[in-house]
Amino acid sequence: MPAPQSPEPLLRIEGLSKSFRGVKALSEVQLTVRAGEIHALMGENGAGKSTLIKALTGVHAPDAGEIRLLGRQVRPESPRDAENLGISTVYQEVNLVPTMSVADNICLGRQPTRFGFLRKRALRDRAAKALSRIGVQLDVSRSLGSCSMAEQQLVAIARALDVQAKLLILDEPTSSLDEREVETLFNVMRQLRAEGLGLIFVTHFLDQVYAISDRITVLRNGTFVGEYVATELPRLKLINAMLGREFAEMEKLEHTAAEAEVKREVVLEARGISKAGVMGEIDLDIHKGEVLGLAGLLGSGRSETAKMLFGIHPSETGHLKINGAEASIRSPRVAMRHKFGFCSEDRKTEGVIPHLSVRENIILAMQASRGPLRQLSAKEQQTIAEHYIRALNIKTASTETPIMNLSGGNQQKALLARWLATQPKLIILDEPTRGIDVGAKAEIEKLIHSLRADGMSVLFISSDVEEIVRTCQRVAVLRDRKKVGELRGSEIQPENIVHVIAHHD
Repeated sequence: MPAPQSPEPLLRIEGLSKSFRGVKALSEVQLTVRAGEIHALMGENGAGKSTLIKALTGVHAPDAGEIRLLGRQVRPESPRDAENLGISTVYQEVNLVPTMSVADNICLGRQPTRFGFLRKRALRDRAAKALSRIGVQLDVSRSLGSCSMAEQQLVAIARALDVQAKLLILDEPTSSLDEREVETLFNVMRQLRAEGLGLIFVTHFLDQVYAISDRITVLRNGTFVGEYVATELPRLKLINAMLGREFAEMEKLEHTAAEAEVKREVVLEARGISKAGVMGEIDLDIHKGEVLGLAGLLGSGRSETAKMLFGIHPSETGHLKINGAEASIRSPRVAMRHKFGFCSEDRKTEGVIPHLSVRENIILAMQASRGPLRQLSAKEQQTIAEHYIRALNIKTASTETPIMNLSGGNQQKALLARWLATQPKLIILDEPTRGIDVGAKAEIEKLIHSLRADGMSVLFISSDVEEIVRTCQRVAVLRDRKKVGELRGSEIQPENIVHVIAHHD
């Protein structure tokens, strides 16, 4: 049960705003966290969660608004300053030193010394005490790298509490944990709540939000949507708040992608594929000349499924058939031999090579598939690049323009050209229209329809529900790293997708 709460909130944020180069990341956001409360902070990509946490912990200075801790206005100027005020953060990626001991990590930067010499026994005692506070028993002399991911998360929490934290921020702490490890973490969170701490819990897993949270604040596009009592907030209303549409009242859209059921050749059949800590078991069929959508909230396992199929994170269980024959995809190179293509959602770090030209970016996958001994000639490269620049209407001064000089939409089209040049039978598109303008989105959607008409198979991932409706003939709906439903044809409507996501077994 939550600890008794004082009238004065532990944390009150009001009117917080932050811009980067004229782009508003936060606009008059508010957040109230009480002592003895686990408060979930929810929102899709770009909602402003990370910026809010960084403003609260002194990484970014807010442009406007105020932060009050136990009624006193504060303005942390650095993470160390925030820690001194009693605000500690544990990030998704454990930010500690794996080659050092558990004790050294817990006390790093604040080791007990005497006359300039480290007091090793006092260091170990202090670390053991910090761990015992959260009910964890570990050999503090072990190297952190020898601990499991869950143990490392608990060490990070012990370190955060070692500075007498009043407010603990947990940013995606369960993303790499299995169910048993998650429950261990939740027991620690409940214990800290009972001691009167305030906890901000950032996650994309709906089941976890309802299992542990007392209140929920939703952000969308850098703005405050609402604060809710978790037990009084239906899942459907939470998803509506995050996505920004009241689907129950939404006008029915014409489903342009729907078509009569046609028996099609199965290009890819996946049965029971999974990877521990990444994705639960999932079954999928992808047919020739079909766009199969993967729908779900952020963290549902959409990108993880795509990366399993392309061999980036090979599955550990189950089996695959490609065109009816048993297959094993253990790497992207193997996937490319099977005529698969993959456009990552992270265009900047996993897609374009910014200082290379448009031509060099377009021919990259084709050259990789040929190997170093079968180099494309300069004339062949030029011909391929010019063909796809014309075919996809890529706006560039020339084939030699550095791709970083192109708009986001034109960069995305160049990445599509990279894979189309390999003449794939199946192309996986992970958020291909994210961060590009409306005109470029329409062009890419039109291109996807033409690829399907030409007999290509497409696995299409998008957080835009209406885009899924316009583009796909079948939709697999994911939640919390599991497939929870499938829609086809005229069933593919925004309200149906959201109901499947929200449905609680």
